[in-house]
Amino acid sequence: MRNRNILALTLAAAATLAAVPAALPAAAATPANPRTAAGHCPQLSKKLTWYGDNRAHLQQMIDERGSCSHPHLGHGKKRPVAAFDWDNTVTKNDVTDATIAWSLRHDKILRPKSWKSTSKWMTDDAHRALTKACGTKVPVGKPLRTSTNKACADEIFEVREDGKTMSGKAAFAGTWDHRHTVPQYAWVPQIFAGHTVPELESYAAKARKEALAAPIGATQTVGTHEIPGYVRYYDQQRDLIRTLKKAGFDVYIVSAGSEPVTEVWSKSVGIDRKHTVAIRSVLDRKGRITTWNQGCGGVPVNKGEAIPYIDGKRCWINQEIFGIKGKQAWDKQDRGDRIALGGGDADTDVTFVGDATGAHLVLNRNKNEVMCRAYDDADGRWVVNPMFIEPLKQKPDLYPCSTSAYNEHNGDKGPVRRADGSVVADQRDSVY
Repeated sequence: MRNRNILALTLAAAATLAAVPAALPAAAATPANPRTAAGHCPQLSKKLTWYGDNRAHLQQMIDERGSCSHPHLGHGKKRPVAAFDWDNTVTKNDVTDATIAWSLRHDKILRPKSWKSTSKWMTDDAHRALTKACGTKVPVGKPLRTSTNKACADEIFEVREDGKTMSGKAAFAGTWDHRHTVPQYAWVPQIFAGHTVPELESYAAKARKEALAAPIGATQTVGTHEIPGYVRYYDQQRDLIRTLKKAGFDVYIVSAGSEPVTEVWSKSVGIDRKHTVAIRSVLDRKGRITTWNQGCGGVPVNKGEAIPYIDGKRCWINQEIFGIKGKQAWDKQDRGDRIALGGGDADTDVTFVGDATGAHLVLNRNKNEVMCRAYDDADGRWVVNPMFIEPLKQKPDLYPCSTSAYNEHNGDKGPVRRADGSVVADQRDSVY
C-alpha cells in the first residue's frame, strides 16, 4: 500500500536517481446466468439513459465477469479489475483545469526560483515569457498575484493548456517519448511545487465545491482565457462504478492529472486513495511537493518522463494493480493480468482501454486514435457513447485512421494498425 511518508524524498536524493457497437462475438458470449433473470445480479439502473444497446453490453460483461457468474470472487478467486480515466470520463469537464483556475484566481501559485527549473523541457522563450509576465518582485516561494496580474495568469494557463506562450512560441522542446508523457501535463503538479499535499487538496476541494455549484454551461475567465466554469459527475458512470463494485470488481481511477486533485474528486464515487492512480509527486522532507515525480516501468524518480499518459497508463496499471515491475510493465500482458473493463474519452486512454478483455467503453470527444480503435471494433467489445452532458455534434469528416491518427513515440503521426499489422480504414463518426 502506498504511503506518502515513505515516498517523501529530498530533491537532492531525487536528482541522484536521475455506429452502435456490434454485439459481442458469439465465441465470447456465454449463456445468460439464471440468476440474472431472477434479478440477483447487480443491475445497472434502467432510469439512466445510455446510447443504443450500451447498457445491455455493459450488463452482459458485468454478469459474465462478476460475482453473479463467479460467486467466490475475493475468496480465493481474483477479482476482475475495472479502470477508468477521470477527466471527461467520470466527470464532465476537467477537474485539473478547475483546480488550476481556482488557484490562479486566489493567488495560490508560488513563484519558483526559475521558471526554467520547473520542467526539464521548458524553452527559453517560455521562461522569458513567464518571467516577464509574472515579474520578479514577489519573493521566491511566495504567492504570485495572479488574481490581479492577468498577463501572468494567461501565460501559466496557456503553457498548461496548449504547451505554448501567449505569443505562440513553443513552451517545451527536446526529446521525450510521446506515448509516455506530455510536458504540459507533467507540468501541472510541478507548478504546485512548494505546497503540501493537504494544501493542494484544500484548493481542489474549494474548486470542486465551486464547480459543482455552477450551472451547466457556465464559463469562467482565467486571465483572458474563457474556460468551462462547471463540472458534473456523470450519473451513468457513478451507477456503473457502483454496480461494478457490487458485482465484485476492483475499480480504479487512472488519470494523467495530479494525484491529490484526483483523489479529492474520486472519493465521492467510492474510490479511495489506494484505488486512485495519477501523477505522483515526490515530496521533500517537510512534505512539500517538488518538481520530481515517481517513476514506472523501470524509470526511476524523474522530471515527468513516465506519467499515466497513453502507454504510460498501461505501465501504471501493470505496476500498481498487477504488481508487474521493470520494463515489462510497458508491455501488454496476458489476459490474467489485464483489466476486464476500461473506460476513457481521449487518445491518452487508448492503450489501457484497448487492453481490457471484457469491454472498452469510450465517450466520444472526437479524439482520433481512440475513436479509430472504437469504430473499428476489432474484437466486438468496443462500447461507444456520446458524452452524457452537452455531447458533441457529428464530426463532419472521417477520422484519418489510415494515415495520421496514431501518435508515434517520436511525436509523428501515422496509421492506426491492428494487432496483426493491418491498417484501420478511415472511420465515419456515427455515435454522437
